[in-house]
Amino acid sequence: MRIARLYLRLLGAHLRSVLEYHGDFWVMMAGTLVMQVVNVAFLAAVFSKVPAINGWSFWAVVAMFGMVAVAEGVGSLFFEGMWSIAWQINQGDIDYMLVRPYPVVLQASSVQIGPHGLSNIVTGALMLGSALSHADVAWSAARVLLGLVLLLCAIAVKVAINLATNAASFWMQSPSPFFAMAVHQAGDLARFPLSVYPWALKAALGFALPFAFVSFFPVTYVLGHGHAWVGLLTPVVAAYCLAVAGWIFARGLRRYESAGN
Repeated sequence: MRIARLYLRLLGAHLRSVLEYHGDFWVMMAGTLVMQVVNVAFLAAVFSKVPAINGWSFWAVVAMFGMVAVAEGVGSLFFEGMWSIAWQINQGDIDYMLVRPYPVVLQASSVQIGPHGLSNIVTGALMLGSALSHADVAWSAARVLLGLVLLLCAIAVKVAINLATNAASFWMQSPSPFFAMAVHQAGDLARFPLSVYPWALKAALGFALPFAFVSFFPVTYVLGHGHAWVGLLTPVVAAYCLAVAGWIFARGLRRYESAGN
């Protein structure tokens, strides 16, 4: 509880500093909102020409877009510091974190906050809610609870992939997270049904870098589409991804050699 309170206080301090510049904050929020609106407009344009994509309806794909938006929003709002790990290593900022009585991985994750994440969470939740309201699903308390668990686990998968790929900077010399950004861009493929891709991409997005568990498989289970049972593996995949990400960060931290000053 103490660690959680410290983490939230650090994020709160960064949020207050961001809110000092009201213009920048609202422009960033508006930009993120416009980007999500453009995504939905693009989907609407595609589905105006075709009734379904490989058996998936417009609202089902909107649900996947919403899952990705919420996961990215949480990652930006609460764990934006992960994207500066390469810079922290390059500048020797990890030195200060090593002598503080607080987990280094949490210190590195909380050095920044992405206010645009809030806009992503709101727009993603609206997309997800709209999509599920149009779904032919027999809702019950148990199904709603399980859906929330799958959503939280999908977010954990996305955050874990972000941490693991950014922790790779311990083995690189660049102050920019090029590798993590490349993997992040590949994650945009998870906005669409996994079944539309060739087998190589299915294997990559389903197992090697399990972005499919951020959107496709949880939505598949909730909507009862295809092999829905695979969505129930999302908590297992989330635990695995978090464990691997923590291990990679710990191994990288052991080889950290400071900045030499």
